[in-house]
Amino acid sequence: MQNISVSQSFDKRKQSQDILLIDVRTPAEYGSIHANGAVNHPMESLELEKIPFFKEQEIHVICQSGGRSMKVSKKLEAAGFTNIVNVEGGTSAWHAAGLPVDEGKKVMSLERQVRIAAGSLVVIGAAVGQFVHPGGFALSAFIGAGLVFAGVTDTCGMGIMMAKMPWNRK
Repeated sequence: MQNISVSQSFDKRKQSQDILLIDVRTPAEYGSIHANGAVNHPMESLELEKIPFFKEQEIHVICQSGGRSMKVSKKLEAAGFTNIVNVEGGTSAWHAAGLPVDEGKKVMSLERQVRIAAGSLVVIGAAVGQFVHPGGFALSAFIGAGLVFAGVTDTCGMGIMMAKMPWNRK
């Protein structure tokens, strides 16, 4: 697997129509804005055995900022795909570079949704612990532990759950 910049991906795809660009964000994120020509295959529902690509085909993988695309790139490589390219910086960098995008209805990013949900649960746990029952502090501790786990493992259970919510689907 290799990493390339958004401009390198754009240039390579301009030279060859055979290079696929798959966007692994949620359908709602993809619908909001995506690189021109990208096809949506959400990370949360990606079934490697059902991927309609050739294992030798050059596939560029993109997400919002590069984290999810790196994970999917590694999974594809482990599944036997031999020409996987991670697009560094993701759709944010693609748009910032002035490369062509397709825009739709704006939605809140998955990362922002997770920060709002986690922060809200910590505040609720602290308020319940202070004013209702000391057991409420356990909620804040649980969310804090989940955030530490997400940071250490680069896996976010809350993000996976949020991606399955109806507002993050088509």
